[in-house]
Amino acid sequence: MNEPTPAATPAPAHRIAARRSLEGLALGDAFGERWFPLFRDPQQAYEEIRARRTPEEPLWHWTDDTAMALGVQRVLDQYGEIRQPALARVFALGYAADPARGYGYGMHELLPRLLEEPDRWVELASGLFDGEGSLGNGAAMRAAPLGAWFRDSLLRVVEQAMLSAQVTHAHPEGVAGAIAVAVAAALSTRGELSIDAVADATPDSAVREGLLRAARLAFDTEPWKGADLLGNGARVRADDTVPFAVWCAARHPDDLTAALWTTAEGFGDVDTTCAITGGIVGARTGVEGVPEEWLRRREPLP
Repeated sequence: MNEPTPAATPAPAHRIAARRSLEGLALGDAFGERWFPLFRDPQQAYEEIRARRTPEEPLWHWTDDTAMALGVQRVLDQYGEIRQPALARVFALGYAADPARGYGYGMHELLPRLLEEPDRWVELASGLFDGEGSLGNGAAMRAAPLGAWFRDSLLRVVEQAMLSAQVTHAHPEGVAGAIAVAVAAALSTRGELSIDAVADATPDSAVREGLLRAARLAFDTEPWKGADLLGNGARVRADDTVPFAVWCAARHPDDLTAALWTTAEGFGDVDTTCAITGGIVGARTGVEGVPEEWLRRREPLP
């Protein structure tokens, strides 16, 4: 007599939430990246986005945003928390495997050195940009799944987001951006996303000031105007990126498709703004309700 096959053990809720966020992040990243070629003709790009015409490319590849989010996820899967030396090694190995994912200037300088000397991550990350450290949006763009993972404790979210950021972004603004996005994702999983609550948990910084402006911006504001007032990532700084992306996510907390279209209307660093928005909203919705065509085109995740 054959023994019955044991039922698979359900994944813990925190892993499910983080994976849903990661799926949303990767979709936003790949969707946003498709718009860059059209930005050579801004009027055409704006008309295409306003008309909600899906980008024509048959394959939507994700960028460094997703590659680094996968690195965060791997460390969480292995240790259940952020361990900075391990994260430095994972980031360096991910870069070595595929350096053409669209990494920024600072990461092209830092990550090859981390591959050789991962234990020097504090010194190397702090030494970027004439010793100021990076205040870019790279720590924020990968933080949403971490927020979903630790969603039961905002204190833990803040602590872990800070640890995840410091490996590459030593500047306080880079850290603040990661904290804001992680908190937004945690609140999103609970159905409690509000920009004021995200600002309350974000350290004093230009990022927090931007969030406070975003909290006062009505949701019926045209997205291009919102991007004009809050920033759209064109300067690749955390404070120029995070407030607009959080505003777009809070504008459409239960509709990932609408949130990504709104974010794309802001132009700028659109793969990163869409990745942040996608990770926040996806922490609550996953990719449910997204057009099947989008999911078929997006590069699969490991």
